[in-house]
Amino acid sequence: MNRIILADNQAIFRAGAARVLAMEDDMRIVAQCGDAERLMQAVSTLRSSIIIVASTLPPDFERLFAEATAASSRIVLLAENGESTSPTVLQRIEGLLNRSATGLEMVECVRKVSRGYRSVAQFPTPSANLADSVGTRVRERLTPRELQIVGFIVQGCKNKEIALQIGTKEQVVKNYLRSIYDKTGVSDRLELALFTIHHRVLAEAASRAGQVIQLRSTA
Repeated sequence: MNRIILADNQAIFRAGAARVLAMEDDMRIVAQCGDAERLMQAVSTLRSSIIIVASTLPPDFERLFAEATAASSRIVLLAENGESTSPTVLQRIEGLLNRSATGLEMVECVRKVSRGYRSVAQFPTPSANLADSVGTRVRERLTPRELQIVGFIVQGCKNKEIALQIGTKEQVVKNYLRSIYDKTGVSDRLELALFTIHHRVLAEAASRAGQVIQLRSTA
């Protein structure tokens, strides 16, 4: 049985990854960590685990490497789309996953690492000329307010929290979400978060929309 510690500060993505891995008979999620300190506690107590850790957490890599080695655990780094991982880190991890990796790719990486192999091939940086046509189409269909709500969903915010952030009622947020689901072709907030993360052009637009609206509200 492969024991997995999953550490990611993006709550919805973390939940989605846990769901994918937990479906496999040879894998068991023994800890989910949303911050670096909880990660270090889990690593020190849950020996012989595979640690999937997002580069955005961000951990103290020197401390993490030391604790993982002492616990006979292996590290798989979850890198952001287009992110370049330093050669020093690459030399010390056993696996490397891109944020947009499919569930199958994640499972295969974990199994390869569990067998004692390394899977750390660096991902090429996407060319600016290679447009994300799906992400672009969805971005153009969403209003600035809808894009802002998408950004909050990716952060793991609940409807009540979003309503407080944008100064409206919870029911209004639900109405927005129904419209967003129709426009993106997803059925729930988890699928929406994973879809957004997979399409970087959409994720960046959602982030910018939130900044613009915040500036207007303080003007």
